[in-house]
Amino acid sequence: MERVARNRDDRRVVAQNRRARYDYEIVETFEAGIALTGTEVKSLRAGHVTLGEGYVRIEGGEAWLVDVTIPEYKFGNIHNHAPRRKRKLLLHAHELEKVEAKIREKGFTAVPLELYFKGGWAKLLFGLGKGRKTIDKRHHEREKNARKELRDIRG
Repeated sequence: MERVARNRDDRRVVAQNRRARYDYEIVETFEAGIALTGTEVKSLRAGHVTLGEGYVRIEGGEAWLVDVTIPEYKFGNIHNHAPRRKRKLLLHAHELEKVEAKIREKGFTAVPLELYFKGGWAKLLFGLGKGRKTIDKRHHEREKNARKELRDIRG
C-alpha cells in the first residue's frame, strides 16, 4: 500500500514542506534530480521522508541536500543507508551558477519545497527565498484570507 499522492502532471508527490512557503518568500524555484541509494528509493516510495529542517548548500561547485531525513528501509539489511546523510543534487551548470549567485546574496537561502517521483526518477523542487519576519507572516496571512473571502463572495 503506497501512501504517495498523484499530482496533475503525473508526479507522485512523496513529501511537501508547506511551512517553507510560510517562513520564506520564495522568489524562484528549481527542479533537481537526487543521487540516492537503493534503500533510500525504497523508503521514499513507501512515503517516508522529512523535509522540514532541510536546506540546499553549494560546496565545491556541487549542490547538496542537507538535513533531510529519509528513515532506514524497514526491510533492508546491513547495507542500509544513513538516515541524515548529505545527498547530491543533480543540476545543469547554468542552474548551479544561478543558485550559487543567489545564495551568496545576503538573506537568500535555498529550501526544499517538494520531493516527488517523475517518470520513475526522484526529483526535488527547491526554492530560493528570503526569510520572512513575524510581521511579514501576519501580513501574508491577512492577504491570503482576503483573497479567500473574495473568491467565496464571487462564487
